[in-house]
Amino acid sequence: MLSMRKIIALLSAATAVAALTGTSASAAPDAAAAADTGQGKLVWSSCNDTSTPALQCAMLDVPVDYADPHGRKIKIKLNRLPATAPKSKQQGPILLNPGGPGDSGLWMPAYISGQIPKDVASTYDWIGFDPRGTNGSDPHVVCDAHYFDGERPDYQVSQGTSKAWLKKAAGYAADCAADWSWLMPHMTTVDNARDMDSIRRALGAPKINFYGGSWGTSLGSTYGQLFPSHVRRMVLDSIVGPTISWYDHNVLQDKEHQRRFDAFAAWAAKADSVYHLGTDAAAVEKAYQQVEADLRSNPADAAPAPGKIGPAEFEDTFYGGGYNFLRWPRMATVLSAYVTQHDTRPLNIAYNLYAAPGADDGAFPAYNAAQCTESAWPRDWEFWKKDQAGVNASAPFYTYNNMWYNAACMFLPYQGNPAGRMKITGKSLPPVLLFQATEDAATPYEGGLAMHDALPGSKLVVQNGGSFHEILFHGNACLDDTFTDYLRDGSLPKGGGRIAKACAPEADPTPTYVTPPPALTRKATSNRLSPTDPEAVHGVLR
Repeated sequence: MLSMRKIIALLSAATAVAALTGTSASAAPDAAAAADTGQGKLVWSSCNDTSTPALQCAMLDVPVDYADPHGRKIKIKLNRLPATAPKSKQQGPILLNPGGPGDSGLWMPAYISGQIPKDVASTYDWIGFDPRGTNGSDPHVVCDAHYFDGERPDYQVSQGTSKAWLKKAAGYAADCAADWSWLMPHMTTVDNARDMDSIRRALGAPKINFYGGSWGTSLGSTYGQLFPSHVRRMVLDSIVGPTISWYDHNVLQDKEHQRRFDAFAAWAAKADSVYHLGTDAAAVEKAYQQVEADLRSNPADAAPAPGKIGPAEFEDTFYGGGYNFLRWPRMATVLSAYVTQHDTRPLNIAYNLYAAPGADDGAFPAYNAAQCTESAWPRDWEFWKKDQAGVNASAPFYTYNNMWYNAACMFLPYQGNPAGRMKITGKSLPPVLLFQATEDAATPYEGGLAMHDALPGSKLVVQNGGSFHEILFHGNACLDDTFTDYLRDGSLPKGGGRIAKACAPEADPTPTYVTPPPALTRKATSNRLSPTDPEAVHGVLR
């Protein structure tokens, strides 16, 4: 039962969101361009990053509510890698966002500038930032620091865990509303886009360049809709469709993740001499189901992460293979070791690398603030149960996992903007460069086509058969050179039609049995892979 304090917080937050959503999505382009946004000034100092000594850090004051620019303030953390080219060749700041919603962008200036030729990289000021309410920005919103600790309830509705998950999701929503009703209604994509313009103003730049992946494509296109005259160049990689509701987007994800899991199973079956899981995809999928069933009654040790690895944690360890197929050898090793030797060490290691919780609930509050607010969600569990069962019938790998991840949207006081997310028309924008893989599970291919149709003059580069989520910077010259040419001088692919350029996919990984490394040491936040590790997943949009 919810406490009276939490009920009052839920109601007050609902009122705040109703006021917010009634105005933000209909704002006119450049409406705030000439207004005093109430942001502070940037004072740069060394980040004390020994690997990139030139990296500078700063905090920027921005208003909680841009309708009240001189009201309560919060701080945005950002960093920059300054341009080193002669002033006459410099091309201004390029803001970077990896997605999430809510993922940190502070790793991006050093990494992305290092992926392109120095003669181009040196002409930009590379700007990373932590979206409001997340990571190093102040405050960092935490609703329930232990929400993701194992062992969590089983995702599968057939296991009778619906009541447990509904209680857990409702409790999370109440915790968010109780402590953060003053901020979470102001953590939408529109609010973050306005923060980007505050950063632009604080930098003293008349225009910005932008690169965004995953949810960052929604952020970038929203910025372009609000402030078209302040956009110089824009690159969107792995694209969220501009009109689809978040609920429907998740259903598309379920179907695409099933396709990627089927592709993994077929790949592992071809490597039976390595993994001994069977010579057809059905046998591999049966092995996966066997391990999951065993973990229901015999959870595995999660140390150094807290708790145990049950079926929910096991599913979380595997779904990232739909984002990055470089994880496939480790995933197949997990199944092989368990099925053939009942060895849980590879599972333990994979869980700690891919899915173990950090010190708190990370970007999950920001994810919910955007997803639950920006389009209307069904509020009736009976609807969810029936509708999701229909999806699960053809896509059982991910449907219920994804459903429970988003279940707080049934309970958060944010009723959703009935008009949907901001309508993207692209009027007055310069040509935008779009990248999309046809087999992307997190941001399905339809989104790239829809964004191209919404942005007049945009150019869409498609990787046929590609499946990386965020397809740049994986060593594919066809893709990366197109990005570099655009940043160098604005050059765009010459092709007409919906697809201006097509690129080939990367080869499947070589089947390898991944030998367990020495025991992991629990870090202060998480053992998950660095964003620059080849197996890491960028821009996680669940």
